[in-house]
Amino acid sequence: MDKYLGPTDETEFKTLTERREELEDAGRNCSANPTMGDIINRRFSRRSFIGGSLAVAAISTTVSPLALLTADEARAEGEASPFDFKEIEAGVDETHHVAEGYDADILLRWGDKVFADSPEFDPLKQTADAQSRQFGYNNDYVGFIPLEGNPDHGLLVVNHEYTNAEIMFPNFARVEKVTEDGKEEDKVVLGEYTKELVDIEMAAHGGTVIEIRKVDGKWQPVLDGKYNRRITATTEMQLSGPAAGHERVKTPSDPTGRKVFGTINNCAGGVTAWGTYMMAEENFNGYFGGELAEDHPEFKQMKRLGTPGGQYEWSKFYDRFDVSKEPNEANRFGWVVEVDPLDPTSVPKKRTAIGRFKHEGCESIVNRDGRVVLYSGDDERYDYVYKFVTKGTYNPDDRAANMDLFDEGTLYVAKFDEDGTVTWMPLVHGEGPLTAENGFASQADVLIDTRLAADALGATKMDRPEDVQPNPKTGKVYVMLTNNTKRKEDEIDAANPRAKNAFGHIVEISETDGDFASTKSRWDVLLKCGDPSVAEVGASFSTATTRNGWFGMPDNCAIDAEGRLWVSTDGNNEKDTGRTDGVWAVETEGEGRGTSKLFFRVPVGAEMCGPSFNPTSDTFFLAVQHPGDAGLATYEKPATRWPDFRDDMPVRPAVVAVTRQGGGKIG
Repeated sequence: MDKYLGPTDETEFKTLTERREELEDAGRNCSANPTMGDIINRRFSRRSFIGGSLAVAAISTTVSPLALLTADEARAEGEASPFDFKEIEAGVDETHHVAEGYDADILLRWGDKVFADSPEFDPLKQTADAQSRQFGYNNDYVGFIPLEGNPDHGLLVVNHEYTNAEIMFPNFARVEKVTEDGKEEDKVVLGEYTKELVDIEMAAHGGTVIEIRKVDGKWQPVLDGKYNRRITATTEMQLSGPAAGHERVKTPSDPTGRKVFGTINNCAGGVTAWGTYMMAEENFNGYFGGELAEDHPEFKQMKRLGTPGGQYEWSKFYDRFDVSKEPNEANRFGWVVEVDPLDPTSVPKKRTAIGRFKHEGCESIVNRDGRVVLYSGDDERYDYVYKFVTKGTYNPDDRAANMDLFDEGTLYVAKFDEDGTVTWMPLVHGEGPLTAENGFASQADVLIDTRLAADALGATKMDRPEDVQPNPKTGKVYVMLTNNTKRKEDEIDAANPRAKNAFGHIVEISETDGDFASTKSRWDVLLKCGDPSVAEVGASFSTATTRNGWFGMPDNCAIDAEGRLWVSTDGNNEKDTGRTDGVWAVETEGEGRGTSKLFFRVPVGAEMCGPSFNPTSDTFFLAVQHPGDAGLATYEKPATRWPDFRDDMPVRPAVVAVTRQGGGKIG
């Protein structure tokens, strides 16, 4: 296809990122379960915070700057040392910034070759065939799998979450000035979709597996790598586990209920101990169109999930994405997909035992008893935190024996109690309210309707739970809670001094005696985010945190080889925070607890994703998603050209490899 249709639809249009944010902030949980804000209020209104937790008053936790210099001495032997990099300045501009003494090299961009014979990228001549052999759009999760234990040579695995048609297709959109209520604003107007454009979008979704190696201190892709692979929204996949073959996942094109084509909206993810790549399907509901009538056989659970979301035009060209024409197709999405990157011909498996919801992340850890524990957040306002514990145990000497561990086990949902305990409640058919009388006729029903099952158990409604990361060094688990802009005025108190929780917070779970499979844990608040200099915000960063070190909207996170926490953000912008998104290093132990430092920031309009270390923590892989998006409407300069782009080329999401000049660990 040599050119695109010009804009013909004069209706008001929001960018895909704006519509995605509306999906996540919608809040479809109408259950009477208590919110996390309620729990925090009741717990901490009775006592003062200790150990760097959320401040009762709108002040920061007091930690002297000198304490950071001596924190290493104050810690127990073997714990991580303080972050020693020179913090960068927070701000907004059209490029990226990294701490002094570090290099941030672009490793892969949207459209780059994945194979030696991939076509060269030309934004004016995009095709689905070309895109299926090129690096996909909007890279989110990034993982690294070493080959033969080599930290400088391995496989990079990357999720491609969604597409921004307004900036990926040249001449397909324009920005117009409109006046509403006496105020001039920018509105984006899209062109008319064709099947060709939809096919390109479908090819740009999914994931990439690509071999990379470090040469003379710089990372580069190995285009003739035998493991290189693109996974798209049309790749053949297998449903496995308790819901596979169930009537509710069968379709006319798949009467077995076991074969699915494609994976979509893969947000955060994970890499297992046996070297498989986990892809988490998040806002899958947005890809479905059609009318959801009240007599639809899946009406109740579709309404709970917001299906059909109608954010894409795929249903106009493919009946399987129209819920009125194919009532079961949506039930085949919303799962965690496991991929064997060491076999590029293998069929990825959607592991239904892990549950069906809007998965943000699927990080796993081998428990001390050999079982594998996987954590995941359901990324929508007032939804839940989950973990899955395998029935079988990990075998470090037999990779093949581990390949189906995620097909059997127990899925749990978290209930946070005001006494500081977490109860992990099993979602098991026949237990408690999960019976046929309540609409759950089998374990398959429990898993297909995971949200409804968790509602019935009384799980705690969270403020948009995103990445959930276990720390193998400490036995703690960190839950990123991005925000809850729907909090009401009458919910404000000393512990929650802000309506519309725009900045989010981080919950720290301490698994009992380091047992990640425990069904009883403890919880605390590590940080309440936002600008600590604004009293009514009520942020709880330590006073050693500089004006550059605070952040809002925690999204993804990573644990380095020393067990230290790094947090990436989604939602900081010139208007709301005066800074772009980025990565902040956060102290979680010792006298420096609650101290944060800015390490990397993205160009205007971008979201910070990734982040992931190689095994020796001397490389930090980061994903810069949708750069220039907000620049269409909110930034005073033209849409960013980040970096070295021609004037006729759209901005391109990219994976960045950060290394220390002269070598050594990050941080």
